Amino acid sequence: MGKVKFRGGALLAPTPPVMVSCGTEEAANIITVAWCGITNTVPPKAYISVRPSRHSYGIIKEQGEFVLNLTPSSLVRAADYCGTYTGKKVDKFKKCNLTKLTVDEVKAPLIAEVPLSLCCRVTNVLPQGSHDMFLADIVAVYADEELLDDKGKLHMERAGLCAYAHGEYFALGKRIGSFGFSAKKKKQGKPHK
Repeated sequence: MGKVKFRGGALLAPTPPVMVSCGTEEAANIITVAWCGITNTVPPKAYISVRPSRHSYGIIKEQGEFVLNLTPSSLVRAADYCGTYTGKKVDKFKKCNLTKLTVDEVKAPLIAEVPLSLCCRVTNVLPQGSHDMFLADIVAVYADEELLDDKGKLHMERAGLCAYAHGEYFALGKRIGSFGFSAKKKKQGKPHK
């Protein structure tokens, strides 16, 4: 099987199309970004990369806070809208019928219809070229109660999240493994006598 070579490009996929809420309850905005991820476990850190020309860039840089709202497949149209239109001209919460939810940890509201939200405080802004990376501490995580079982275990498969890959959105499918499953020893049955 042959390979086709392309010049270097931003082709890491899939990525989450995260609806980033910023601003305040009174003046909130949403920007959808796919250039995002986790950078550290302890302390928990995340990043988003945003073009300086985007309306949300100035809001996040000035306020130093944002919320990563993980997008379920049911909200993919809203996520696409929030990544296409500018908050300078439209109230995206209103246009997409989304509800602001105030929390104590950050001034930016969560999106109530989203099953999982990570509240973030910016620690560094790192220029990268076309985008600047906002590196942030994750100061709180909010999850819908329906994602937890009766023992308090979080079940991400219940969130119905979607993914973004090279200009297209996809619903996540079935679980095919869990961390460390390739290294687990197989259970051995009792020896026969």
